[in-house]
Amino acid sequence: MSLYILDVIYLIASITFVIGLKMLGHPETARRGNLIAAFGMVLAIIGTVALHEGTVSPLIYGLIFGAILLGTVVGWLTAKKVQMTKMPELVSLFNGMGGACAALISLLEYQHNFGNNMAIGVILAGLIIGSVSFSGSMIAFAKLNGTMRGAIRLPSYNILNTIVMVSLVIYAAFILMTGASMFHVYLLFFASLIYGILFVIPIGGADMPVVISLLNSFTGLAAAFAGFLYSNQVMLTGGILVGSAGTILTLVMCKAMNRPLSNVIFGAFGATGAAAAGSEDGKTVKEVSASDLAVLMNYSKKVIIVPGYGLAVAQAQHVIHELESLLEERGVEVSYAIHPVAGRMPGHMNVLLAESNVPYEKLKEMEDVNAEFTNTDVVLVVGANDVVNPAAKSDPASPIYGMPILEVEDAKTIIVNKRSMKPGYAGIQNQLFFHEKTSMFFGDAKKVLTELVTEIKQL
Repeated sequence: MSLYILDVIYLIASITFVIGLKMLGHPETARRGNLIAAFGMVLAIIGTVALHEGTVSPLIYGLIFGAILLGTVVGWLTAKKVQMTKMPELVSLFNGMGGACAALISLLEYQHNFGNNMAIGVILAGLIIGSVSFSGSMIAFAKLNGTMRGAIRLPSYNILNTIVMVSLVIYAAFILMTGASMFHVYLLFFASLIYGILFVIPIGGADMPVVISLLNSFTGLAAAFAGFLYSNQVMLTGGILVGSAGTILTLVMCKAMNRPLSNVIFGAFGATGAAAAGSEDGKTVKEVSASDLAVLMNYSKKVIIVPGYGLAVAQAQHVIHELESLLEERGVEVSYAIHPVAGRMPGHMNVLLAESNVPYEKLKEMEDVNAEFTNTDVVLVVGANDVVNPAAKSDPASPIYGMPILEVEDAKTIIVNKRSMKPGYAGIQNQLFFHEKTSMFFGDAKKVLTELVTEIKQL
C-alpha cells in the first residue's frame, strides 16, 4: 500500500516540476513557479524517507534529517545573502554540487550491481557526466568570480580534449564488458574530473553563458541516470526536465553566439586566432556630462537602454527603472534591448530588471529590437561591452567575429556608461567607444545615473 502512495506522491511532485518549469518562462510567474516546484521536491523527499521499504536504524534517520537540515540552512542563507552580481557563480557552484552527487551515487552503487550490465552502463554514464559537470562547474565558478582569468589553451587543445573524451568512452566500455574492479572505476572518475577541467579552461569570457547552460544540462542528464538506476520516477522526471531545458537553452545560446553545438561538445568554441583586437590608435573618445545628457534625453522621442554586467556590478537596476519612469512621464518612449548572452549567465539581465519591477513587455530581444535602432534618438549602453561591439561584424581577427550583436551604432546618438576604458569580459577593445556618434558617460552606473535622474528632474 505504501508503494502506491509513494507512486502518487512522485506523480504529484513530477507534475509540480512541469508546472514550475513552465511558470519560470515569465518573470511575473517565475517566483510562484519556483515555489511550486520546491513544494514538489519537499513532498518527494518526505515521501521517500517516510515510506521507504525495510528497516532503517535511528542513526541513519538522524544522518538523513541532519543532512537535510544542514543543506536547507546553508542554501537558505546563501540565497538570501548573495548579491545579484554573484548569481552566475552561485548557479555554477550549485550546479557543480548536483554533478558531484550524481558521481558519488555512481561510485557507491557500482559494487551493488555486479552482473547487471544495464545498471552498470547507467552507473558509468552517470559517473562520467556527473564528474565532468562537477569539475567543469568549479572551473566556471573560478572564472566567474575572478579567481581564474582568461582562457587557458594548451597546445592542440582541441585534439587533446577529443582524445580524452573518446578515451573515457572506451575505458567505460572496457569496465562494462570486463566487470573491472573499483580501482578502474575510481580511475575513470578522476579521468572524468580532468576532462571537465580541460573542457572548460579554454572557454573565453564572452562564451561563458553557453558553457553554464551546457553544464546545467549535463547535471540534469546525470540526475536522470540516477533516477533510472533507482527506478525513481521523480528523479527521472526532474533530471529529464533539467537536461532537456539546459540543452534547449544551450542551443539558443549557441545561436546567439554564432557557435555550432559541435564546437561546444568538442571544446573548440571560444577559440580564435587572435587573443585580442588591437587598440584604436590615433582615435579619441568624447565625454558627456550628466547635465548635457539630461537635456538630450529629456527632449528625445525614443530611448533604448542596453543593460550589461556593469549595471549588475553597480546594483543600478532600481535607478535605471526610475530613469525609465521619469522619461516616460515626459512623453519619451523607453524600452530595453536584451542580448541573449548579456551578463554572465543566460537570462541575467531579465532577472536583474525584473528585480526592479521593469515591465516584461519593455524587454525586447535582439532579433526584434535591432530594426528599431535606426529610429532611436538615444541609445544608453549601461555596462555592456562585447554584445554591442561592431568588431563582431567588421573585424575577422576579433575573437567575437561572427557573433550577432545589438546594432546600437545605427541609432542617432550613442551614450556608453562605463567606469573606464577597460575592455569587457572577452578582453578586447570596443570599436563603438570611438564611433563618431558615441559619447562616454564615465563613472559607477548607480552614481552617475542617480546624478542624471536629478538633472532631469530639475529641467
